Amino acid sequence: MQKDDIMTDAKRQGAKVGAPDPELKNSPIFDSADWDEMSLDLELETGVCYFNAQPYALGSYVCSGDELLRCEERGVWVREGSCYQE
Repeated sequence: MQKDDIMTDAKRQGAKVGAPDPELKNSPIFDSADWDEMSLDLELETGVCYFNAQPYALGSYVCSGDELLRCEERGVWVREGSCYQE
């Protein structure tokens, strides 16, 4: 995978990606509260997050339905709230 292949969308709104397809590669999704307490023992160490097999750079945002997700360190998605908030 080359750097140009990774989608970067640092805008707060994020790309509209639909629902996760269980047949494709997807990074885990955590609530903000869960992220703070997540065990460091989890073997999650990637420099990107995946959503339906599409890689996204750390710091990117996507909208899955009405959920706003942010790609965090270790390659996990963290729920940030609604895509429709002002």
